Amino acid sequence: MMRVPYETMVDEFNRVLVKKGFTPERAKAAAEIFAQNSLAGVYSHGLNRFPRVVEYLEKGEIDPEIVATCELQLGAMERWDGHRGFGPLNAKLAMDRACALAKEYGIGIVALGNNNHWMRGGSYGFQAADQGCIGICWSNTCPNMPAWGGKDKKIGNNPIIFAVPRSNRQHVVIDCAVSQFSYGKIEDCRLKGQQLPVPGGYDTAGNLTTDPAEIEKTWRVLPMGYWKDSGISIALDLIATVLSNGNSVHTIGTFDDEVGLTQIMIAIDPAKANSAELTDQIVNSILEDIKASEPVEEGGKVLYPGEPEALNIQENLEKGIPVVEEKWNQVLAM
Repeated sequence: MMRVPYETMVDEFNRVLVKKGFTPERAKAAAEIFAQNSLAGVYSHGLNRFPRVVEYLEKGEIDPEIVATCELQLGAMERWDGHRGFGPLNAKLAMDRACALAKEYGIGIVALGNNNHWMRGGSYGFQAADQGCIGICWSNTCPNMPAWGGKDKKIGNNPIIFAVPRSNRQHVVIDCAVSQFSYGKIEDCRLKGQQLPVPGGYDTAGNLTTDPAEIEKTWRVLPMGYWKDSGISIALDLIATVLSNGNSVHTIGTFDDEVGLTQIMIAIDPAKANSAELTDQIVNSILEDIKASEPVEEGGKVLYPGEPEALNIQENLEKGIPVVEEKWNQVLAM
């Protein structure tokens, strides 16, 4: 397996983004977001996604200079317009603002419309937790999943994130699409020649399959909770579109590419009610009980959400980040 040092990956991403029109400061910030995703083991939204974003930049779908702006202030809630700028930087700005509102009001909500793909939603959960806030955020997508009982793609695999802070910065963060697997994860498994651990979609014969290449032929992915997450997907899209007056999944599907997405950032400051020590005590006691579970496999471990990323970061900083050579060579050639 080929591995690349974190700093090398940041430098290469930064080099390409500067050439594609980013200012040096914004290029470095964006490069770090992509590299940190791969560092945490979320390769589908790091290196593997980078060439697609560059393609959007070259097509003019993303303007690297545009910054999101606040359009409406309603106390603890604000509505922002992303102006189809660079998704991750706009999303980071929106979550920072939600945290600032939470520090003032106890809760902060920023509805960000007309943005572009935010890459890895978990980034903004960790961002909120680093500021001592509980973070809840989600994004809609293009229509890429059938509603339960349907065959054609009408709903999004809208990713949702929940984050709970700990003062030792070993935060609890769950980041998941409402499909069984994200599109990026399906691609990552295909590139590595791996099967999915459980069925993730349908093949051309209409049968459930673990073969990522077969799912990519139909792109008929499976909602992770069957009818339940089909309903959750619809609700997330409705709430996001109502709060932002942005684009719904249906509207995004009328565009040539997956652009103009709608995202919701919610931050809650537990320090308004609890001391940091009390919050830690509550969180730690729950996690200790979960980690005391009897593992299914002998010698196995039960991990809390966010713990695998922490372990990946430690290993990848020491050994370098594993890369798909085809994707890495694409970046080097840019």
